[in-house]
Amino acid sequence: MEYILTTQDLCKSYGKADVLKNVSLHIPKGAIYGLIGKNGAGKTTIMRVITGLQKPTSGSYSICGIENSDSDIQNIRRRTGALIESVALYNDLTAYDNLKVQFLNLGLSSYDRIDELLKLVGLDQTGKKRAGKFSLGMKQRLGIAIALCGNPDILILDEPINGLDPQGIIEIREMLLGINKNQGTTILISSHLLDELSRVADNYGFIDNGKIIREVSKEDLEKSLRKSTVIKVDDVKKTVTCLDNKGLEYDVGKDQSINIYSDNLKASALVVELAESGIEVLNITQQEETLESYFMNLISDKKGAEDA
Repeated sequence: MEYILTTQDLCKSYGKADVLKNVSLHIPKGAIYGLIGKNGAGKTTIMRVITGLQKPTSGSYSICGIENSDSDIQNIRRRTGALIESVALYNDLTAYDNLKVQFLNLGLSSYDRIDELLKLVGLDQTGKKRAGKFSLGMKQRLGIAIALCGNPDILILDEPINGLDPQGIIEIREMLLGINKNQGTTILISSHLLDELSRVADNYGFIDNGKIIREVSKEDLEKSLRKSTVIKVDDVKKTVTCLDNKGLEYDVGKDQSINIYSDNLKASALVVELAESGIEVLNITQQEETLESYFMNLISDKKGAEDA
């Protein structure tokens, strides 16, 4: 597999605080790579380091096969577009003029692509409206357009849907999928909205407390997601005793529903067995583990291993 961006044992410290701890990432060319972690886990720091905004304390990274210690890394970074932490716009300028400024910053003499970029992000009808009057979603889309000015091979986006309303989230999602599919642009994206991230990403990196705890493709992730049978009964305590006797793994939700984890559990047989024990099953459904619960289980397993 060809990787467009990798990090090798990347570390970043601020004084005595270790923010990144031997982070190794492998981002395939052409992928949408979702970086998942709690606030403060190190997601933004990774992005700031690989875009050259900060220097690593130790370790290394490579972009398009060029190591960060190579003198050519500055030229390679021109093939990278980024939107990190907040959108930096000239509020008194139009969308067109904001892009024109970025073209000038990049040394691009022709502005032929500006109209194309505005259409790509759905801002081609904003005319003379100043960016300061844009909605948050429009500002995010303009920020992404600015990141795309240099026609980058890789686009790095830090929480691009944070704070957006549902319609804005959908617009950003469809736009990113289009950029990835139609232009072949690799995208590294972080978000705390894991359900939304699962709709776009095809590779994932899970980070906790500055450490990468797992990298996985969408295909392998789907194979790993646990399936459960969810039941509601008239006697939870009695049901739990029955499940313990059968050696089944389960947990009880806040709404007193019981999630039973088993790949070969037959729902009809379970209903009969519980009925024979005097337990009435009020409702029974099948569901698959979500990306969020998978991540929380990863963290829980990691903490358990460290405490053991």
